[in-house]
Amino acid sequence: MFLDTAVIYCKAGNGGNGTVSFHREKYVPKGGPDGGDGGKGGSIYFVADPSVNTLVDFRYNQHFRAGNGERGGGANKTGATGEDIVIKVPRGTVVKDAESGGILADVFHYGEKILVFRGGMGGKGNARFCTATRRAPSFAENGEITVERKLKLELKTIADVGLVGFPNVGKSTLLSVISSARPKIANYHFTTLTPNLGVVKNRDRSFVVADIPGLIEGAADGLGLGHEFLRHIERVRLIVHVVDVSGSEDRDPVEDYKIIRKELKNYSEKLFMLPEIVVANKIDLGDCEQKIDALKEACGCDVYPISAATTFGVQALMDKVGDELETLPELAPIEFVPHVYDTVDKNAYQIEYRDGVYYVTGGFVDELARTAYLDDNESFSWFQKRMRERGIIDALRKMGAKDGDTVCVVDLEFELMD
Repeated sequence: MFLDTAVIYCKAGNGGNGTVSFHREKYVPKGGPDGGDGGKGGSIYFVADPSVNTLVDFRYNQHFRAGNGERGGGANKTGATGEDIVIKVPRGTVVKDAESGGILADVFHYGEKILVFRGGMGGKGNARFCTATRRAPSFAENGEITVERKLKLELKTIADVGLVGFPNVGKSTLLSVISSARPKIANYHFTTLTPNLGVVKNRDRSFVVADIPGLIEGAADGLGLGHEFLRHIERVRLIVHVVDVSGSEDRDPVEDYKIIRKELKNYSEKLFMLPEIVVANKIDLGDCEQKIDALKEACGCDVYPISAATTFGVQALMDKVGDELETLPELAPIEFVPHVYDTVDKNAYQIEYRDGVYYVTGGFVDELARTAYLDDNESFSWFQKRMRERGIIDALRKMGAKDGDTVCVVDLEFELMD
């Protein structure tokens, strides 16, 4: 089964908590704090694997969670790092945030590991909080908690040339003639339901051709399979536009050409502006000279008459394709501004007074609460000291807070006192 889109859920590992520990050894009465830091959480990577050519595996396996960092140990031992996860996808997979559509990664090169989510940082052990005035801190820091993200994977076929045109114009037949690909071929519409790739070796050159399933009017707006097909020619360097000039489908070749060009433009201006070679196929089925002339006039360029079924004109077409590709830039990853998730300002805070309680919220106190055990007196004293240094206590006083008033920070309520 060919599947070119998938939705998955990814979560990097949480950071391990720091630990509270004191060195105890015979004849060493003042060993001091030696609590180690928590381990870093595991990260999530994507990599292009040549053995994978579809996203079908993600239909059954949608949740990916990296390992959490381990808690720190005594004797200043850092906790173990959480296990990373490497997600194998086909080359050409674009990783997007499912909610915003922002691009996180374009998995273009085989074997390249692309970091998408970094694991949480481990918390500091109590040895890190030892100072000249605080010789035996009895608190440590919690590890960083990560957030699960919903991602959308889109496979965009990587090929040099894209064959486009209406259904049943002979694209699959042409691909089978010029390469070793063996797509399903039959004389009815929509025989090809998935893109087919073929490697063409012509004289001393080789290139990859993608047979894109037949487009129809309205494809750019999603009619038929619409975007499901057009996505696969976004990366190509050259378009080969195949038109049936035999009249076997009772359609006007010129009108067919104009419709497909319109759909390409509606879908993507960049796609519309790609170099194009126009091919008049099925010339073996009747007198097509007038139709070819009309097609030349409509497209304003040379038209290559061929018969894919008999291979007439195919060699000349492949020579032209090879010559054209040599003048074009090499395939490259798509250009994009990496999506950045909203981050909390760890220096910001807000104070709100409701129903007799002062509520302090914001990134500063959230981060401060993560780094302290609020049920530990010494840790709480350090917590209050940091709030005073940041100016929160003064801000509460300016708002009218007096000794004994209730202050709520995160989930902790306490009475304000100097």
